[in-house]
Amino acid sequence: MTERIHRLGLRFLRVRWRVLVRLGGWSVLETAQTFLTGYAPARALDAGFLAGRPEVGLAWLAVAGLGVLVGAYGTARVYAAVAALVEPLRDRLVERVVARGVREADAGALSGLTQQVEIARDTFAGLVMVSRSFLFTTVGALVGLFSLDPLLLLVVGPPLLAGVGLFAATLGPLARRQETFLVADEALAENLGAVCPGLRDVTASGAETRVAAGTDTRIDTELRAARSLARWGVLRVASLALGGQLPIVLLLVAAPWLLDRGVTPGALVGALAYVTQSLLPALNNLVHGLGSSGSRLVVVLRRLVREKTTDTTADTTDHDGPAPQVPTDSTDEAGPSASHTPHPTALSLTSVTFAYGPHSAPVIDDLDLDVPAGAHLAVVGPSGIGKSTLTALVAGLLRPGRGTVRVDGRPVTGPGAVGRRVLIPQEAYVVTGTLAENLGLLRPDPVPEAELLAAAEAVGLVPLLEALGGPSAHVDPAALSAGERQLVALTRAYLSYAPLALLDEATCHLDPAAEERAERAFAARPGGTLVVVAHRISSARRADRVLMMDGRRTAYGTHEELVRGSASYRALVGGWASGPSRRSEPALALGDPDRVDTVAGPGLAGDGGHVVAHRPVGQVQTPGDLGDGGTLRRQG
Repeated sequence: MTERIHRLGLRFLRVRWRVLVRLGGWSVLETAQTFLTGYAPARALDAGFLAGRPEVGLAWLAVAGLGVLVGAYGTARVYAAVAALVEPLRDRLVERVVARGVREADAGALSGLTQQVEIARDTFAGLVMVSRSFLFTTVGALVGLFSLDPLLLLVVGPPLLAGVGLFAATLGPLARRQETFLVADEALAENLGAVCPGLRDVTASGAETRVAAGTDTRIDTELRAARSLARWGVLRVASLALGGQLPIVLLLVAAPWLLDRGVTPGALVGALAYVTQSLLPALNNLVHGLGSSGSRLVVVLRRLVREKTTDTTADTTDHDGPAPQVPTDSTDEAGPSASHTPHPTALSLTSVTFAYGPHSAPVIDDLDLDVPAGAHLAVVGPSGIGKSTLTALVAGLLRPGRGTVRVDGRPVTGPGAVGRRVLIPQEAYVVTGTLAENLGLLRPDPVPEAELLAAAEAVGLVPLLEALGGPSAHVDPAALSAGERQLVALTRAYLSYAPLALLDEATCHLDPAAEERAERAFAARPGGTLVVVAHRISSARRADRVLMMDGRRTAYGTHEELVRGSASYRALVGGWASGPSRRSEPALALGDPDRVDTVAGPGLAGDGGHVVAHRPVGQVQTPGDLGDGGTLRRQG
């Protein structure tokens, strides 16, 4: 990638060679100013004040002042030339970021436009100014030293070249270590951003040790990167001392030797002026500017010019996991091409085991499950038993500790996996924009209005669509109720090309009639397979098959078969029947205003009477991790 950036950079500069010539021409005036910085005071001393001719000395000082004015004019012209070089780069980067954001639905496009492009623009401008200034200042100073006396070059030249050489040698390693530090810092920030909002859930699931270990690892990684960067930073300081400050010492120490060999006092003063007023500041700017900004520019450009973005995750609030995922409405909901051909088995789990920590009891233990294409499966069980963990595994948001998960016959994390399933979580996400834009987020191209209206009719969005004013109406997410947001998310998923739909209590804010309509629409979707985490008995009755998760074993069959053969399922059905099943609430009624209650349903397997959080930020409800010994084992 770095070599590619270099190639693109050279091509960019070759195309704008005229701007470079103009930039170099105006920079020559700065060279003249630098030359006069030491030469004019030297001549003012030798030919003027020390020779008893003050008028000559004053004249040379006036020439030095004139050089400052000319140099200032050249610097002003330089800024205009730098702008002509930098702004096209910014425009190219903006075009690339916008094109990628539109083409690939890149979640990082906004950051690229608002921050990364501006960082690249400002850093590139700074590097051009620093590099140009050092080059022309050094040339002017060296020419001036040679004009005063070639012996002065023997004193100033070697340490200057050694300092620049040492700095050049550290550029590559320093850039790599700075990038390593930046990556480690971003990883730590991302980890803390996920962990901190879910601390309550981490504690509830007993995952403190695992989460702390992961955070400690990232902290140690950043610490090692910072120490390595600091060690190489010492060499940068050494190069500055060697190339900019050692020549001053050498000039003072060698002054008697230089004077004995014909170097005039004025020439010696001029040499000191060159080093202190020109070379040292220019080298200092180069070391600090190119040393830090250069690597930062490379890092930013790598991200802006990458050819292909990785799959981004959107909204997956994991209800059972300790660490919240990226909170945007539908994780892994982007659809592939419409010509997708389903396999006979839409979903297959083989010996799948998952726990939220190396010392935690498995939430899912040795589970086998096959769901044929076109089937309608309801997943039921007491709160916190692992239903959302199961959907997260199927969606590829969690990786099983053992076993395999396949969707449409292929691994859930393999190439093209994003388009094979669509997850609609409990808390739906709606973006600010038009209703049509919200509904078409998972489609690569705009959805035809006729298809959009047909989907809205099927799912039950038409009343909201008409109330808002049609597909082109502007949507304010804050103005929508939780149920209305769920309808938007359901219709969006319905319009996607993903053959497998995962409804993780995605209808919990709808009334029973609206819920039934939405589920039947997904069940009837051509070529589609539906997996529903049910919170009402009606969802289980509508399904072709029901997976009962009771913490110690699973039961799998039709609603009638489970009523006859599973005591746990009968107990759950009885709890549903006696609870507020006609209301838009979870099956297990919660009364505490803080939404923290004991697990309901006396006699249910896996009920240890623990206190667990119901619907906090991270949605963790895993009593199996709290020491009750309840696990999910092989079905049947």
